Amino acid sequence: MKINFIDLQAQYRAYKEEIDSEVLEVFSSAQFIGGEKLNKLENSLAEYTGAKHAIGCSSGTDALLLALMALDIQAGDEVITTPFTFIATAEVIAFLGAKSVFVDIDSQTYNIDPAKIEDAITERTKVIMPVSLYGQCADMDAINAIAKKYKLTVIEDACQSFGADYKGKKSCNLSTIGCTSFFPSKPLGAYGDGGAIFTSDDELAEKMRMLLNHGQNERYKHKYIGINGRLDAVQAAILNVKLKHFDDEVVAREEIGSRYSDLLEDADVITPKIAEGNTSVYAQYSIRVKDREAMVTKLSDEGVPTAVHYPVPLHLQEAFKGLGYKVGDFPISEEVSEQIMSLPMSPYLTEKEQDFIIQAIKGE
Repeated sequence: MKINFIDLQAQYRAYKEEIDSEVLEVFSSAQFIGGEKLNKLENSLAEYTGAKHAIGCSSGTDALLLALMALDIQAGDEVITTPFTFIATAEVIAFLGAKSVFVDIDSQTYNIDPAKIEDAITERTKVIMPVSLYGQCADMDAINAIAKKYKLTVIEDACQSFGADYKGKKSCNLSTIGCTSFFPSKPLGAYGDGGAIFTSDDELAEKMRMLLNHGQNERYKHKYIGINGRLDAVQAAILNVKLKHFDDEVVAREEIGSRYSDLLEDADVITPKIAEGNTSVYAQYSIRVKDREAMVTKLSDEGVPTAVHYPVPLHLQEAFKGLGYKVGDFPISEEVSEQIMSLPMSPYLTEKEQDFIIQAIKGE
């Protein structure tokens, strides 16, 4: 049986007529940057999350960068975040000359452990940037309370969790700024790079809109040093179609994720734990196994694709050696990174395919 890790082709077939029509409208209008499609998307994203402002941008990475730029994060400032995430989270901090201060993760959710954050705060700390990993939100109430106590700003890196709920509220609308990604494999994915920034702060929203367009406040008048971080109209048109169907896909993802966990209950693996009050959009369905290499090989031999998110925590990456961290500094992140592996996941994964994967894991 041939199984896709993520079945983007099935999704395209499901919405083909709508997507083709929307994209052709962009081609016919020849308005490829900004315009009606982007305005519609931003309004729909704001309505979906409950945030006052949703701002389309060129990628999830640029969303994080723009958020930090809007807060005037500079060289010497410190940003607290997790070492168990994709490099973009800490990369944008380093890009601005600021310092990532890592805090270990919770062993159940793999998100940053709020109980360990206060010990990492110094007089140079400006921001806490939790990551809502694998599709479920971090403990945002606890994190926001710490930030309020120390007068810090919280940016939710929600690049994997758009659509997830946290205590009745949507990811991306849980802190001062939320950032998400529309990379094709994300729960809500474009057909290229894309992202969005969310805030209910009018001043920050205005500044981020300028920053993503070369710092312009009027044409050829530049208030800030910015970047070219715009979301193009073709991607906005595609996302408008997908967003209409997104809630149905989220339900399917939750059902598939729950079914995986039920069927793997008696297997020698650790399945994802969803915290009370959370839902997950299962950007990845990730299990932990003691001998990952053997399991990956075993599944590969059966035709089951897998992936590892993430094999090397950020504090042990060569790019961050200047931070001075070493093996043993964040033991939970290190243990999880050695055991974690992701199974095929998409709203179009069939029960037959899922049963085949489960049988391959169990060796049945």
